[in-house]
Amino acid sequence: MTSSIKSSLLNLGLLIIFFVFFFLVINCRGESSTCLAVYKQGGAPAVFQSPKCPRWILQNWGSPTHSGAGRCHTAAIQGRRNYQEDRLLCALDLRIPFPGKTGTPKDVLVGIAAVFDGHNGAEASDMASKLLLDYFALHINFLLDATFSAMTRKLIGRFPTKGDHSVILHGVSRDEIMHLYNLDFQMQFRDSLPLHFDDSLPLDIMKEALLRAIHDIDVTFTKEASNRKLNSGSTATIALIADGQLMVASIGDSKALLCSEKFETLEEARATLVKLYRERRRNRGSSPSRFSDFKLEHGNGLLRFIAKELTKDHHPNREDEKIRVEAAGGYVTEWAGVPRVNGQLTVSRAIGDLTYRSYGVISAPEVMDWQPLVANDSFLVVSSDGIFEKLEVQEVCDLLWEVNNQTSSGAGVPSYCSISLADCLVNTAFEKGSMDNMAAVVVPLKSNLVTQLQRKEQSMNDNKDKIASALPCSNCTLPLPNDINLGPLQLKQAQPLGTMFNRLLRLKTEVFAAFICQRTLLGHLKGK
Repeated sequence: MTSSIKSSLLNLGLLIIFFVFFFLVINCRGESSTCLAVYKQGGAPAVFQSPKCPRWILQNWGSPTHSGAGRCHTAAIQGRRNYQEDRLLCALDLRIPFPGKTGTPKDVLVGIAAVFDGHNGAEASDMASKLLLDYFALHINFLLDATFSAMTRKLIGRFPTKGDHSVILHGVSRDEIMHLYNLDFQMQFRDSLPLHFDDSLPLDIMKEALLRAIHDIDVTFTKEASNRKLNSGSTATIALIADGQLMVASIGDSKALLCSEKFETLEEARATLVKLYRERRRNRGSSPSRFSDFKLEHGNGLLRFIAKELTKDHHPNREDEKIRVEAAGGYVTEWAGVPRVNGQLTVSRAIGDLTYRSYGVISAPEVMDWQPLVANDSFLVVSSDGIFEKLEVQEVCDLLWEVNNQTSSGAGVPSYCSISLADCLVNTAFEKGSMDNMAAVVVPLKSNLVTQLQRKEQSMNDNKDKIASALPCSNCTLPLPNDINLGPLQLKQAQPLGTMFNRLLRLKTEVFAAFICQRTLLGHLKGK
């Protein structure tokens, strides 16, 4: 093949691909330029309020009180307080589309478990529990949009410049195209975005989306609190599970922990059983009559749960927190044996609490970054601090182990433990004398991981029609706040969560197709 023919074929191929790609960009953009501008200016709160973004409508997800058997156990009780200020949320199996390594669509299964412990009123915790899913979903959508725009920019950059092949661009500069289609959208990781996407991209986007959602929730509540003269605040502990990995963002003193299996030797196991027996003796109305009721599951040892705390309490006497509070002009003192900011607030980070913002109380979360879940990780627990007034972190895992293995322990467990694992935790803490509101989410990880792997494998084999669904079921409903749901808590198929990714799915598939075609043809022609 002569060089002139080869050059002509190259030009013709590039011309065809350019116009195909140009057409796709015109017809398949995710968000309008006006809505993107609203998002860049004011984030999620601005988008949901703007007439320029008509498809974004708040769903106001409720905070159910109970969820029983299934893959997500939730429970919240008022306890001995006059008001219930705790809120919770658990939503598993959200299917979110992300770019795959080879250009094929990849659905990532995401689970969210969260607890919000309100104080001085329930306004902050209630708003946070209702806005989290909407805000998280919105930021995922816009960050994905930005990702595709960044990919598009790099793809356009691969075409020859005007000086190299004037017939291709025919006087239309890349800057003009970028400006025309608003492809200069800024994001923190845009410049390092590769043309080949790896497995870390979905995790990076989800982490960024969660942090932005938390920030925007605080912005929204701050405005509401200022207008209504509200003094309330809330903790927030939010866990994300995706592709066998876990991350946690926390504000305040609600906790997240893992209960993981560990095999103990015979000597260690006997000490554990003595400890469990004594704990049961301290529990009124549930103590066994004989120590012999506790038996070793194996003659050479015992398989039990070991607790791993994933969060650090933001109490004002923590050294780094105290330094920040005092640097801002606040002070830390104890009242009734509890360290407090300015003698009143028991946490040094919170959503809301406007009165204390000028004294170093912040809403920035502390993050445990993504870490892999392993085979022996059995339960994820997210809970308000009311449970830990009377239960140590390890005691929570001991209780879950006892319930999970009640046939081998012989003594049985209290009746409320048969409702759900979360009910078992909150009611045990209540019986032991906890004075606070209590809320807990318990996620059995082994069944969750198996389901995620099964659905991931199914997703890889799905056809385009199946991929078009952003959520796993079409008839799931979220209970109203006052409803008691004895089944697994799931999201309903609704706007925006149900269909908001559909345009992105089409854009992703078609742009990737153009990209792969361009890359393949370039390589083929240049190799001739």
